[in-house]
Amino acid sequence: MLHIDIAVVKVPRSGASESGDTLEVIERPGGGLSVVLVDGQGSGRGAKTLSNLIATRAMTQLKDGARDGVVARAVHDYLYTYRMGQASATLNILSIDFASGSLRVSRNNPAPFFVLSEGEVQLHNEPSTPIGLHPLARPVITEIALRPGLQVVMFTDGLLKAGERYGVDMELGNYLAGWRVETDQPATTLAEALFNRAMELDRNEPADDISIVVAAVVARESAHRARRMTVSVPIERVAERHDEIPNSIDD
Repeated sequence: MLHIDIAVVKVPRSGASESGDTLEVIERPGGGLSVVLVDGQGSGRGAKTLSNLIATRAMTQLKDGARDGVVARAVHDYLYTYRMGQASATLNILSIDFASGSLRVSRNNPAPFFVLSEGEVQLHNEPSTPIGLHPLARPVITEIALRPGLQVVMFTDGLLKAGERYGVDMELGNYLAGWRVETDQPATTLAEALFNRAMELDRNEPADDISIVVAAVVARESAHRARRMTVSVPIERVAERHDEIPNSIDD
């Protein structure tokens, strides 16, 4: 039986309390899954507010059954009108469509994405612009048939910048070319490897927000059709409540 594995690793730039990237995973009403990845212009709270706003609008339309390309255009039109062409964001939508048996990537992002399969690495680096700046921005859409061992790597530009300030290059294409893909390899294996490589080059102090998404088609025996999702998020501090908690609740 084929399974869809989606692994996500994200970290804010060094010294920032939160990432300006927003990533969401949702179920599609017609069957399948979609991953929305947004990198807001700038960093910190302002970038997070912007990226969260865009991701929320994209998810709402996807849940209503809108097609990925239509969603990308509508979200761009909203941002361009709302901020009058003065703010930008990158937007990636990765969808697994069970009905068509395909994986689709809609990209408004200068950063490329990679497809790994059967010892082959494909770079998808077609010219693409962020949303919000130009009135006619359109997504670049790529569709790939689902097959065992397929892995798609999508990310924000922070991954490409890893090591820059120390004069070293992530060399992502070469790294992935040397990656051995197995038909039963979970997505988290590659996602964690890429994250660890980036942290090594940045000496554990990332210069930019980094978000990595790996979607894999895995051949795995299963006695049932259970779906699973695991989320792990660190909590650096817990806000304390200084107000007195009442002993009873008034009607």
